[in-house]
Amino acid sequence: MSVTVADVIAALDAAYPRDLAESWDAVGLVCGDPDEPAERVLVCVDPVAATVDEAVERGARLIVAHHPLLLRGVHGVAADSVKGSLVHRMIRSGIALFCAHTNADSANPGVSDALAASIGLTVRRPLAPHPQGDTGIGRIGELPEAEPFARFVERVGAALPPTAAGVYGAGDPDRPIRTVAVSGGAGDSYLAAATEAGVDAYVTADLRHHPAGEHLEQHGPAPALVGVTHWASEWPWCGQAAGVIRSAGNVDVHVSTRCTDPWNVRANGSTK
Repeated sequence: MSVTVADVIAALDAAYPRDLAESWDAVGLVCGDPDEPAERVLVCVDPVAATVDEAVERGARLIVAHHPLLLRGVHGVAADSVKGSLVHRMIRSGIALFCAHTNADSANPGVSDALAASIGLTVRRPLAPHPQGDTGIGRIGELPEAEPFARFVERVGAALPPTAAGVYGAGDPDRPIRTVAVSGGAGDSYLAAATEAGVDAYVTADLRHHPAGEHLEQHGPAPALVGVTHWASEWPWCGQAAGVIRSAGNVDVHVSTRCTDPWNVRANGSTK
């Protein structure tokens, strides 16, 4: 028997339990029939026009995305709206959409485990533990041996997919880095947790000017900061999720490499 959308959902729910999702989140099946076959699946960070195009081109019957399409309450999905047009196109093309967001962030392993592994960290514990056992947002890990901060920033840049915005660091270039906190996605709300953990560096996305500046100027030691784009920080999870999906049975799974980061032009004229 062919693998169905419901079969894939069951595997994803086992790996990323929905009760780990934040109360404000919107996870699960967005559109599609659970009883339909899902012999081809596309995994991506963002359910946007580029990844829906890719799913149609590849004949995928299911898109598994990290970010929700309809996060805030909606009163309609008219085809003349941006998100409504995507819903209509997926339905017309026989494509289901499933989203695993903050439940995938908190799960063990989850989004930050994938980010930590890509950088070469051995994970020790969550950065912000969830009440349910060894789950939680972010991870704290260690490098095999200490290296200068400048070299560590290069390590992060080489590990993640390239973006126009690139990777940037804030800290003493010669500072030895061994213990590292990571948080996929926007993580400056966990700056205090990273400081309290006593790590040497913190890698996350969407770092804002004032929180980052205040963090670096606080009294006492503060982790050096490595900023990456939101998409790049969460893209490693796609490979992890693909492995979960394959456990559901004979499924052709493709991880999208289309960069859905909104920033695409640098001041020097280069493009992503």
